Amino acid sequence: MRTFAIMKRVLTEMIRDKRSLALMFLAPILVLWLMSVIFTANSTTNVEVGTVGVTSSVSTNLDQVKHVTVHHYANEANAKKAMKADKIDAIIHKTDNDYSLTYANTDSSKTSAVKMAFKSALTQTNINQMKSQLGVAQKTIGKLQATLPVQAQRQLQSQMPTQKKATTPQITNHYVYGDSSTGFFDKMLPVLMGFFVFFFVFLISGMALLKERTSGTLSRLLATPVRRSEIVFGYMASYGILAIFQTILIVMATIWLLGVEVVGSVISIIVINLILALVALAFGILLSTFANSEFQMMQFIPILIIPQVFFSGIIPMDSMASWIQDISYIIPIKYSGDAVTGIMMQGKSLFSFGLDISVLLIFLVVLTFLNVRGLKRYRKV
Repeated sequence: MRTFAIMKRVLTEMIRDKRSLALMFLAPILVLWLMSVIFTANSTTNVEVGTVGVTSSVSTNLDQVKHVTVHHYANEANAKKAMKADKIDAIIHKTDNDYSLTYANTDSSKTSAVKMAFKSALTQTNINQMKSQLGVAQKTIGKLQATLPVQAQRQLQSQMPTQKKATTPQITNHYVYGDSSTGFFDKMLPVLMGFFVFFFVFLISGMALLKERTSGTLSRLLATPVRRSEIVFGYMASYGILAIFQTILIVMATIWLLGVEVVGSVISIIVINLILALVALAFGILLSTFANSEFQMMQFIPILIIPQVFFSGIIPMDSMASWIQDISYIIPIKYSGDAVTGIMMQGKSLFSFGLDISVLLIFLVVLTFLNVRGLKRYRKV
């Protein structure tokens, strides 16, 4: 009976907590629906290919492959400039009878798509050439057979040389980033790095401030003449120092422990992730003001943190619906992921991502302002 009484009391408390019930039943459905939308929409990979000196027949057959767009360049230097500007994913350069393929390789799925498309186009071109040659030969033989006697036809057929096989072109592959073993996980790492920085800083800062509030420390502090902005900046400075060490540890472990190739500056990668950590810090402090317990704080994770992974760029979004791409613009991890990807895989400088850094700083300023305003509800006047 006592066990039944305890069970009844716990169930009664859970039923009264409407927010917990809603998150318990709605959050899994939301996450599953998001996964369905993301993975179903991203069933194709669109690639941009630049060609230099490639015959019109190969270019035409390549352009006819689904989800492949061909751009023609006068020389290899112009094609490389386009690749550096992220306008194309690969360059196909023909010299004599051989082909040289250069892949950006920042996305292994696009590299594989280019290889398959080029192989298909080359095969189709060879088939068309063989058909054309066979047709010409048949017409020539038909004309000769119509004019020569039977004995002369047999002598001509016996003296006809055997058709030589077409010379197989040599294909050489080059990779701007990584090598042939570079996989999709390398593409995910810059975004995953930012997500782990964001998640753990958010969790630690939110839980720590929640403990301060539930223990009464924050209430006693608000009873003093100290300003709300000073409290927020003080908490952010203290947790920010811990976030710096945590961010550096995550970045270094990702790069050196996993053996990831970094083309650009490691310092630039750390700077981007530090700004993201400050955004996560401000976000965690803000959400902690809406939670009354650690359990309620944890409830924000499946509804506000996990969905960010799907819109952060960890999965290519260029082939998704426009409304899905629009949602990604309000996700801080997207901007850090784009910047870190450019630095890590393409060797770009930190100053090339002024827009991404500016957006992250705007997030930081807005969240800090909301934190100052949010503490007003706890000040007892």
